[in-house]
This record gives sequence, C-alpha cells and structure tokens, in this order.
Amino acid sequence: MSLDEAGRQLEAAIHDARVSFDCIALGELERAHTNAITARAAVDAAEYAIRVEVERLRQEGESPVATDDVTPGPVEAPSPEGQVE
Repeated sequence: MSLDEAGRQLEAAIHDARVSFDCIALGELERAHTNAITARAAVDAAEYAIRVEVERLRQEGESPVATDDVTPGPVEAPSPEGQVE
C-alpha cells in the first residue's frame, strides 16, 4: 500500500463520516452506524499505509519527518459552536 492509497483511504473516510453525520440528522441510525464503521476501517487502512512508509524510511536511514517546514503555525481555538474563527 502506498501513500497515495493512504490519501484515497482518508478521502473515503471523510466521505463516510459525512454520510454518517447526515444519517444521524435524518434519524437513519443503522445507515449511520454502517458508515461510521466503514469510515473507521478506512482510517485504519490509511494509518497502516503511513506506518509502513515510516518504517521503510527508517530502515533506509531517512527521516520520516519533513525538515523543510517543521515550525508549527498558530493554532486557533474553536468557537463554542465548533467553528474556527
């Protein structure tokens, strides 16, 4: 599995999580549950692909951390409604 596949899995997880969220709002709890499970499975697959790549880089003596921009930027606190201001 490649990092491209990890990206695809994360996109699928985002989609499934959004569908699950919408199903909860519509009262379709079984469908919400199913999509929550598939979202979690996609995240697990992405995490595995990333972990494999990190291990590969370590074995080759490379750093798995990007060194060109490791300075974190400012973090905005979410508003009470959960939106970043």
